[in-house]
Amino acid sequence: MECRKEKNLKLCTCTYAHCDKKGICCECVAYHRGRGELPGCFFPPEAERTYDRSVEAFIRAHQKR
Repeated sequence: MECRKEKNLKLCTCTYAHCDKKGICCECVAYHRGRGELPGCFFPPEAERTYDRSVEAFIRAHQKR
């Protein structure tokens, strides 16, 4: 399957500018999953900007809603 990086970049909400996986969702998900984390796009904007991708941070961010 061909990567749709340009299309993905238009939807990507990750603010980490130096990420080499930005727009390559399959690599991003695999990277974070391997670290026991979730990708930044799973978080609301204010939580994403903390760069804490832990499951605990995800739960905290969504309990506030």
